Amino acid sequence: MLKRRDLLQLAGAAAVLAASGASSESQAQGQKATIPIPFSAASVVEAAKALAAKSFAAPSVSDLPGPLANLSYEAYAAIHAKPEGLIWAQDPAGFVVEPLHRGFVFTTPMQIHLVEDGLARRLDYDASKFIFGGVSMSGPPANLDFSGFRVLLRDDSGGFQELAIFQGASFFRSIAPGQSFGVTARGLSIRTGDPRGEEFPFFRAVWIEKPSRAFNTLTIHALLDSESVAGAYRFTLHPGDATIIDTEISLFPRAALDSFGLGAMSATMLFGPIDRRGVDDLREAVAEASGLQMLTGAGEWIWRPISNRNALQISEFVDENPKGFGFLQRKRRFDDFYDELQHWERRPSLWIEPIGDWGPGSVQLVEIPSDSESAQNMIAFWRPKAALAKGVEADFAFRQFWAWSPPSNPALAIAIGARGGRGASSRQRRFLVDFHGDVLADPARAADIKANLNIWPGKIVAIKVFPSPERKSCRAQFDFEPGNENASEMRLTLESQGAPISETWLYRWTP
Repeated sequence: MLKRRDLLQLAGAAAVLAASGASSESQAQGQKATIPIPFSAASVVEAAKALAAKSFAAPSVSDLPGPLANLSYEAYAAIHAKPEGLIWAQDPAGFVVEPLHRGFVFTTPMQIHLVEDGLARRLDYDASKFIFGGVSMSGPPANLDFSGFRVLLRDDSGGFQELAIFQGASFFRSIAPGQSFGVTARGLSIRTGDPRGEEFPFFRAVWIEKPSRAFNTLTIHALLDSESVAGAYRFTLHPGDATIIDTEISLFPRAALDSFGLGAMSATMLFGPIDRRGVDDLREAVAEASGLQMLTGAGEWIWRPISNRNALQISEFVDENPKGFGFLQRKRRFDDFYDELQHWERRPSLWIEPIGDWGPGSVQLVEIPSDSESAQNMIAFWRPKAALAKGVEADFAFRQFWAWSPPSNPALAIAIGARGGRGASSRQRRFLVDFHGDVLADPARAADIKANLNIWPGKIVAIKVFPSPERKSCRAQFDFEPGNENASEMRLTLESQGAPISETWLYRWTP
């Protein structure tokens, strides 16, 4: 027998699904739809399950007026909410939500709902609450919903600082204090780097709970939809020295899903010291991240520099129950970049820690050739080995750290930089890898340090180490001959007394 609580949950789920579907007739006629409905996290899960049982229907973008759909980036950036369009701007809890207008490439509508005391109210679009800059239209647009939203945090001066942005497909970004936006996360990746073509899920609707001053958190629920899957998401944002976002996911596949990614993220890498082929640029580097760090289920720390390749490269790091992975920015000095405008040294690192066992699978790294510093051409995610079965719920959870440095670091020397170039002859390539850490500060250990290097395919020609205990560092230098090969995999660790004293440095050389 259904209990009253179950009936309320089912009723809430039906209301959530109806609210996140096509615009109602009353809205099409310009009437306000502000009647609150019961809401709970479970109702979003039930709505995702019900949505997955239906055929996928792409959202319509035909309602967007031409002047908004054909905007330049500069013109779109000039559109913003007026002070009266900000949500909870006067609330003492400190979190403020800024609805973002549709336009430019952000044409897909997102419904925004505000939740208070267990009731959800849809936020009505109101053109009078936006400043449109120089955009000229014959009349004010109506009933457009939004392209996403920005989360602001009240600072000590009474102003607002950006904390996170949810906008475009299932993309979102966050930062720690003092940073500027960089790495972008995705709710889900589907067939990324797959010859069958990528599929981009999107958030149809979100429900944002009114924050409480007592908890200093903001909870956001989201309904994800795509041709292959529907899903319910719960994001809990914790601001601090690092911004932590706890992410809980329930997925309901419409069809068997054999290629999907969890904890997906993307970043820009145009060039860096390890590979400057064809670069005519006065800057030292242009990169939102230095590389991909991984902590395997077996406890091995791995560092893989990322590089802008001449051809698409996909790397797979097989593991079971990973303990963490993410794109890190290890370069934190202005002199690492020499860019007064972009300040790449201020971009966040994004570290993912799974909650619970994820089983067998692999961390995937996709390196896409690019000649634009605005393109996020590096992509990483965890790909489970097991496919998702049609109609069977799959639950995952993980914690994101948007930080200057991840919460846990190796108790080993870390690779702080690498350079690549011509070796002693035109047939050879030379690499320098610099390690740093307290373990390298002991002068007695310096004479015992060895470099354990493996390259396949290819021939190692020479290898040397240059310890510097006073700087707590050690440089490994090696030359190798790739022969006629188009790629060589490298694996390097520093060892002392037969045991590793550094993380594992991995790299794929390509011509």
